[in-house]
Amino acid sequence: MSVKKRRTYATRSDTKTKSVKKRTTPETRSDFFELLHDDIVLYILSKLSSTASSPSDFIAIRRTCKRFYKLGVHPLVLSKLCSKALAVRAKNWCPDAHQFLKLCVSYGNIEAYYILGMILFYCLQNRASGASMLAKAAVKSHAPSLYSLALIQFNGSGGLRNDKDLRAGFALCGKAASLGHIDALRELGHCFQDGYGVRKNVQEGRRILVQANAREVAYVLRLYDTPSLSMLSAWRCYSSLHHRNHCQRLPPTLKNATDFELFSDYGVNLTDEEIHPANKFMVEWFGSGKEGNLGQELRMCSYDKCGRPETRKNEFRRCSGCGKVNYCSRGCQAHDWRVHHKTECAPMDAWIGHAIDDVEEEDDMIGDVDAMDDQHVQNEEINIS
Repeated sequence: MSVKKRRTYATRSDTKTKSVKKRTTPETRSDFFELLHDDIVLYILSKLSSTASSPSDFIAIRRTCKRFYKLGVHPLVLSKLCSKALAVRAKNWCPDAHQFLKLCVSYGNIEAYYILGMILFYCLQNRASGASMLAKAAVKSHAPSLYSLALIQFNGSGGLRNDKDLRAGFALCGKAASLGHIDALRELGHCFQDGYGVRKNVQEGRRILVQANAREVAYVLRLYDTPSLSMLSAWRCYSSLHHRNHCQRLPPTLKNATDFELFSDYGVNLTDEEIHPANKFMVEWFGSGKEGNLGQELRMCSYDKCGRPETRKNEFRRCSGCGKVNYCSRGCQAHDWRVHHKTECAPMDAWIGHAIDDVEEEDDMIGDVDAMDDQHVQNEEINIS
C-alpha cells in the first residue's frame, strides 16, 4: 500500500519574513567608512574637494554616507575647495551662498578670497571689503588676485582718475607674471613698450611679449597630453607657425582642435582656456540686467569673458582704431582682437571707401605725371629748335 507524501508550500508571509531577515543582516548594514580613522576620511575628502569639477560634485560627495556629510564641512576640507567647487551662478546668488563663501574664507581658502573679493568689489560695489579680500589672497601669492589688483591700480578703479598708481600696478603685475600668469606677463610687456609705470624699453617689451606667447603655447601643449615637451620644444612649435607649412609640423592632436585665440592669426585653432568662475559670475550678473545694472555712462569690458565693469565714467581705454569698444587691460584687448574685433574694427564700407580714394589719388597722380611728361617733351623740342 503506497503512502502519498503531502507537499508543503511556503506562504507569501513566510517569504516576506525571510527577505526582511536578509535585508536586516549585519553584513548588509555595515558601512566600511565607519571603520576608518577620521584623519583618513578627511584626507580623502580634501583630495576630492580639491579636484571637484562643479559644486554638484562636492554635494554628491557629501551625500555618500553620514560620515562624509558630517566631515564635509570640516575646516580642512573647506580650505581645500577648488574654484570650480566654489562656482556660484549669478541667478543663484543668495545670503546662503554669501555665507558659505564667508565660511570658506574664514578657514583660509584662497579661491574663496578671490571669488568673494571680485563679487564684493565689482558686483555688490563694496570696494573696501572687496579690495581687502583680494589683498589677503595676493599676500598668499595668488596670481589672479595680484593681476586683478594690478588692473585696479592701473585703472584707478573704485576712485577718481587721479587715484591711479602706475608703479604699484607694474609691481603687482610683475609679481603675478613671476607666478606664471600669462595675461600679467603680456601686460608687463606692453608696459615696457609704452613706458607705462616704468621706463620705456621697447626691446625688453618685445622680449616679454614673445615669452608670453611661448608660455601660452606650452600651456596648450600640456592640455593635449604632451607633458614631456619642454619650453624649448614649445617655442620651436610656435616659431614653426610662421612658415607656410606650419600645419604639417604640428602634432595631430593640435590640428583637430578648435577655437584658441593665439593661433588664430596663423590658421590654426585650438581649444580656448576656461573662464574663471569669478569672471563667469560677473558676466552673468551684469548681463542679466536685473540686480547688476550699470549706470548709463558706464561700460563693460568688451572682451566677453572678462566681466569687469567701469566704476567711473571713461575708466577703460577705447580702441584707437574705431573707438567703439573699450577694454580694462591690454590682455583683454589682445584676446578680443584675435577672436572678434579684428574683423569688426575696420568695416567693409571703410575699406571700400579707402580703396576708392586710393584709386582716385592714383589717377590724379598719373594725370600729373602725364602732364609733366608732355611739358618735358615740349621743352626738349624748344631746345632742339
